[in-house]
Amino acid sequence: MLLDIDLQSETPIYTQLVHGIVEGIARKQLQPGEGLPSVRSLAADLGINLHTVNKAYQLLKQEGYVQINRKQGVVITMDAYPAADDAYRSRLREQLRPLIADAICRGVTKEQFAEMSQAVFEEMLPKEEK
Repeated sequence: MLLDIDLQSETPIYTQLVHGIVEGIARKQLQPGEGLPSVRSLAADLGINLHTVNKAYQLLKQEGYVQINRKQGVVITMDAYPAADDAYRSRLREQLRPLIADAICRGVTKEQFAEMSQAVFEEMLPKEEK
């Protein structure tokens, strides 16, 4: 599993881990039932604190992307991921607000933002879904 972690980024490392794993799931690089490295192993591989990895795994569990148990460790959820309900859409809208505001302040047009969003969305889709 390749995770691109930027230790100099303003984005917290645990957030980068969550985003990287969710992207791996979206791209179908990580499959349901597949195990993730142990907290200690991933922390050692990335040269980060094990509490950082643990926090990322706990957030992924709360969002329904992974299951954590003592025998199997951390496993990509076999069940369907939670649907995009009204609560999710509301949270997504709130997360987009600062991105859009920053883009507007920097002179990005609505069309440019839409084009970038479309391009990133297409990049995330697995090859068989394009």
